[in-house]
Amino acid sequence: GQLVESGGGLVQPGGSLRLSCAASGFTFSRYGMSWYRQAPGKEREWVAHITTVGGSTDYADSVKGRFTISRDNAKNTVYLQMNSLKPEDTAVYYCKAFGVVTYWGQGTQVTVSS
Repeated sequence: GQLVESGGGLVQPGGSLRLSCAASGFTFSRYGMSWYRQAPGKEREWVAHITTVGGSTDYADSVKGRFTISRDNAKNTVYLQMNSLKPEDTAVYYCKAFGVVTYWGQGTQVTVSS
């Protein structure tokens, strides 16, 4: 199986980005999906989670109310809509699929700076 993230980039504080994570090689609909991030010099931290059919989501307190995780099982893709971005959101963002096996993507850089 494989996960490929996209959509990262440079954005000003207060701006928005939408990350995508495309899955292949496994039955995407049977896997819970999460987003994680890792800032320079820090450990990787969990950001958001969505269940297999998208009926339940959960967020880290640091992003609650600003980020939204969603999934399209027909497109084998999970998304992270990020609004009201702050400099402290700067990190490499990774998606993770967990089920029978765990898969990680290679990450996409998000930089929030003026």
